[in-house]
Amino acid sequence: MLRFLKGFGLFTAAALGAATSPALAAGDLLVAPTRVVLDGSRGTEVVLNNIGAEPATYRISLEIKRMTGEGGLDEIAEENVTAAERTALDMIAFSPRRVTLPPNQPQVVRVGVRVPEGTPPGEYRAHMLFRAVPDAAAAVPADPVKPVSEGVSIALTPIYGITIPVIVRVGDLGAEASIGEAWVSETQDGPAFNFDLTRTGSRSVYGDIEVTRPGVAEPLLVARGIAVYPEVGARKVSLRVPGELAAKLKGPVRIRYSEDREIGGGTIDEAERVVK
Repeated sequence: MLRFLKGFGLFTAAALGAATSPALAAGDLLVAPTRVVLDGSRGTEVVLNNIGAEPATYRISLEIKRMTGEGGLDEIAEENVTAAERTALDMIAFSPRRVTLPPNQPQVVRVGVRVPEGTPPGEYRAHMLFRAVPDAAAAVPADPVKPVSEGVSIALTPIYGITIPVIVRVGDLGAEASIGEAWVSETQDGPAFNFDLTRTGSRSVYGDIEVTRPGVAEPLLVARGIAVYPEVGARKVSLRVPGELAAKLKGPVRIRYSEDREIGGGTIDEAERVVK
């Protein structure tokens, strides 16, 4: 389960090469599922649940994000949205747009799609954002804030949020993926296992990664929810690992990229690599 850490900023799941699960936790908010795929003929539901001790309010909206070659997701300003991205925003409908959740009280968000006649075949995607609405009382500090300059004072209130992709597929689409070179590197956050992942076709690919040593059934590393979206033909997958595991991952390994277990878990690609 990916947990939304107490702090500033927005954390995005399902596409960054991080382990995910059927539910995401953002602060005290649980969201399930973590990814919505619609075929244009019917809608679905997303369930929210407040696991905290106090009521919480969330505003729900759609935004456009584009994948980078490093596997991140860049938020795109409205004035820079393409025609296809605008189509995604226009065809996805949801309700409600604001919810107040008592503790341990689930709330269903209904998600539907209206595909205009003549829409070209393809995959259309927007990201549904659940953003916490700060309590007005919490924004007022209990103790007076010392002025940083004459007549000016600052009080910071963290705003939490989480996004999930909402994908609409129009027409008969297909895609393939291929595993490239693999290596271990040192990052600011510690060791990471990296490999290149390329995609061809007319839609995204999404699935799980399993790394094993040849002849050993027990996997060394498992990562859920690895995606490559249509706007990129290739991305780097970088998975942070403990130092002792990084050492074990060096040498000959087998990397398997498989479909999500909920749709059968079939192999997308499998490759033997020598990790340096």
